[in-house]
Amino acid sequence: MKKILLSTSMALALIGWSACSQQAQKTELKTTTEKVSYSLGLDVGGNLKALETEVDLDALIQGIRDTLSGKKPLLTRAQVNEVMREFSRTMSANKDAKSKAKGETNLSEGKKFLEENGKKEGVVTTASGLQYKVLTEGTGKTPKATDKVTVHYRGTLIDGTEFDSSYGRGEPTSFPLNRVISGWTEGLQLMNIGSKYEFYVPSDLGYGSRGAGAQIGPNATLIFQVELLEIN
Repeated sequence: MKKILLSTSMALALIGWSACSQQAQKTELKTTTEKVSYSLGLDVGGNLKALETEVDLDALIQGIRDTLSGKKPLLTRAQVNEVMREFSRTMSANKDAKSKAKGETNLSEGKKFLEENGKKEGVVTTASGLQYKVLTEGTGKTPKATDKVTVHYRGTLIDGTEFDSSYGRGEPTSFPLNRVISGWTEGLQLMNIGSKYEFYVPSDLGYGSRGAGAQIGPNATLIFQVELLEIN
């Protein structure tokens, strides 16, 4: 259904764009139809822009018009399928190349950051490469890898960009310690209940070359402030 709606939106918006291109562009939207059409145009324009590829709007609109009018297409269905397969391969290759380049940059910047950070007062580097700094030392028990823990935390990239925070959500989170990134599994076993540490997690102890979500890129070094509240 979503695909059908998107195709309909694209058709309406682009046909509207074609009509407007032959007359003065609007500077004010008065009717509901105009507002809906403009909104569809913004939506479709955003989708096209996100493709990061050259688009011939005239050819795009002609394809829509030929379909709606029943006119014989300029390409056969087999040709269309082959064109789109090649387009998909090209887009995939471009995405992989960008991801690889970003990963190499992140790896280099992370290595430099950790080298400099490891020289700072109070920062300890473990055998695995994990770095940590004690902000508050607790007096409670220390968890094992098989325990479930409850923590408050804040995660940032090395440039300070926050990507996650239980503080921001207003409630702590609980999880089995052996079900998270290895930097957390190792680091939290160093903590007592009531402690607050800052962890500097190399990419191989974090999300590696995959990254995670929109903000954690491939080979990203991460910083976490973690407060151990409970061992369940």
